[in-house]
Amino acid sequence: MPSLPLVSHVSPDSIIAWRADGAVTLRQFLTEVSQLVALFPAGSHLLNMCSDRYRFSVGLAAAIVAGKVSLLPSTPTPEVVRQIKVFAPDVFCLTDSVLCTMDLPQLRYPVMGVSQADAFAIPQIDSKQRIAVVFTSGSAGSPQPHPKTWGALVSCVQAEALRLGLLHNTPCTIIGTVPPQHMYGFESTVLMAWHSGSALSHAQPFYPADICQALAAVPMPRMLVSSPVHLRAWLDAGLALPEITRVLCATAPLSAQLAQDIEARCHAPLMEIYGSTETGQIATRRPTQTAEWQLLPGIKLIVEGDCVRACGGHIETLIAMNDMIEPVTDEHFLLHGRIADLVNIAGKRHSLASLNHLLNTIPGVVDGVFYMPDETGDDHITRLAACVVAPGMDAPHLLAALRQHIDPVFLPRPLLFVDALPRNRTGKLPRAVLQALFQTRSARKSA
Repeated sequence: MPSLPLVSHVSPDSIIAWRADGAVTLRQFLTEVSQLVALFPAGSHLLNMCSDRYRFSVGLAAAIVAGKVSLLPSTPTPEVVRQIKVFAPDVFCLTDSVLCTMDLPQLRYPVMGVSQADAFAIPQIDSKQRIAVVFTSGSAGSPQPHPKTWGALVSCVQAEALRLGLLHNTPCTIIGTVPPQHMYGFESTVLMAWHSGSALSHAQPFYPADICQALAAVPMPRMLVSSPVHLRAWLDAGLALPEITRVLCATAPLSAQLAQDIEARCHAPLMEIYGSTETGQIATRRPTQTAEWQLLPGIKLIVEGDCVRACGGHIETLIAMNDMIEPVTDEHFLLHGRIADLVNIAGKRHSLASLNHLLNTIPGVVDGVFYMPDETGDDHITRLAACVVAPGMDAPHLLAALRQHIDPVFLPRPLLFVDALPRNRTGKLPRAVLQALFQTRSARKSA
């Protein structure tokens, strides 16, 4: 495969990003990339922890040009950082925070010079160059590393941009609530902007008012890249919403009702992305129109008994899917939850995703999640637990409501009420975090 350009923008004056101080041209971006390359220390790996999406993108581009590999964990806890140091002992941290306490050699993102070189050339990158290692979120266990080549990533985001209608229309500005260190944010808010002629917003808004402000700060057309957790909070806030061209959603199952509510309020189509850290993005759907997912061009699913593998397109090797997939046609399929999501209690099986959905549809429940503890190894049956945010409710009423929908063996014991669930920036709940939450509760009860 031949080399591919760092970005698909051609004109030096085309806008590649929006910062707080205004638009950033391609020429300015490439100048800052060159300045950062000159400051890089030795070592072939960096942990790009810049929270400003534009600075992250400059750091990523500089690493690519310098032949370094960006390590991208979605949740950089101290334990994850310890694992990364074992994985890549020469790693250093690129940060734009003065409060960064990460136990790594650090390079502070510099104040860039304003001079711009007269020469203009878009770097050409070998398609086989490994440019990143993305780590799983840890929602099902320890984070696992997955290397990504430049050619595969470009192919993936170009297919995504084509499906979303970005390649042949007026370039848009992409605003993301998800961090660029997460696979979804990495592809859809940075790389897709680079390779669709679009611009990215530097902002990483979290709260509803901040999302509205970030949208209003950039010109139309604009696309919001978000998650169900952020979209629900944004909708519930009841704020006046700036005009949007389209909404993109991923990271967790999206209910049809939430999708309908978003489209009604935004007067814009909502598209949902399906993929994984291992495969990248492989399918899309418009949930208000259909339950079926449509594979991106070139992607195929191979069914072998109970196992479904993905291949083709940007997927470089056969990859077993961790979800229960029902092929409908060669290009369409239905999704029924994660394989690891199935729990078996006293010979009865249920899906954690389905249980979570039922829990969150109960009136009065703001947020909630089921949790399956590890087997104890004795003869006792391991029971499900649940953690809920439900102001004004008590356990008897909530259990009575659940009993209307599920077999008693799946009723959560214990049932833990909290003020907020400890979700990470993408709205996920890593298993280790839930485990620690319930262990803390058990310790308090026994004290």
